[in-house]
Amino acid sequence: MNNASSALKVAAGIFLTIALITIVVVLFVSAQEATKTAQNNFSDIQTELSQASFTVYDDTTVSGSQVTNALRKFKDRDQFGIQVITGKNHQGEWYGSILNISGNSDDFGSVINRSLADISSSWNESLNEYVNPSGKFKARVIKDNSNVVRGLIFTQTAVNS
Repeated sequence: MNNASSALKVAAGIFLTIALITIVVVLFVSAQEATKTAQNNFSDIQTELSQASFTVYDDTTVSGSQVTNALRKFKDRDQFGIQVITGKNHQGEWYGSILNISGNSDDFGSVINRSLADISSSWNESLNEYVNPSGKFKARVIKDNSNVVRGLIFTQTAVNS
């Protein structure tokens, strides 16, 4: 009888150990799935926040002072360019990086080269690159094929008198 009792205690201990291990594995797997979901949600939120600073420029009309503010704000951003097309400079001037904006090619929005233009030329009234603070500019956001914002284009439409 003593051997049977000991055998039952050992069997119960083994059963409880297996049950405990199973519960731990199930909890670990479900925690791992929850962690993956949380990471994906965090990544989505991070992407939305990084894109949010550009929504003000997405097919809107902005003033010249907003254009110069954007030049200052994004001047040191890596792999990013801003083109400003004024009434006197119809080809436009790139600041930061020069982007590929021609056609619908696979490298649309990609960086072609670094621009040597100085944003201070946008404040000098004697230059064609001058951005009139009261001017109106149509803003456009440039995204590459990975849907990453690579630049902005501001095209002057009218000047307030």
